[in-house]
Amino acid sequence: MSKQAALIGLDSSKAEDLGARLDTLLANYQVLYTNVRGFHWNIKGNDFFELHTKFEEIYTDLQTKIDEVAERILTIGGTAEHRFSEYLKVSEIKEHAPEASGQAGVRALVEGFSVLIGLQRDIMNLAGDAGDEGTSALMSDYIREQEKLMWMLNAYLN
Repeated sequence: MSKQAALIGLDSSKAEDLGARLDTLLANYQVLYTNVRGFHWNIKGNDFFELHTKFEEIYTDLQTKIDEVAERILTIGGTAEHRFSEYLKVSEIKEHAPEASGQAGVRALVEGFSVLIGLQRDIMNLAGDAGDEGTSALMSDYIREQEKLMWMLNAYLN
């Protein structure tokens, strides 16, 4: 990691630590993305039209963030993991069984986004210590968006 990190003014050991944490975040994003695709496909019931559309909106946004996180890993000199078997080993978010219940799907989203927000806060703090404004700003943007989404998802559940 040292050469690429040095090119953008980061200490290589701090960049390496950040890269490892970002890889864990990437794994969690990938598992949540796959879960949300499943919720989108399998939803049934009175909320079908509303939630089918909402789940698609969420997984599309997750797909964008997955790409951005992977590219940030590369930017600071790391290698982005792409094997799902490796994601499952490190992800705090677990694979969700097929789910037709909108309530269960939204509860799983709340749990998943809680994990992401916590990881992103940790990474933002690490990035601050490393002087990595790029990673810090990315995490800050994600946290802000996801806190609002959490408010909306919890409003739905209540």
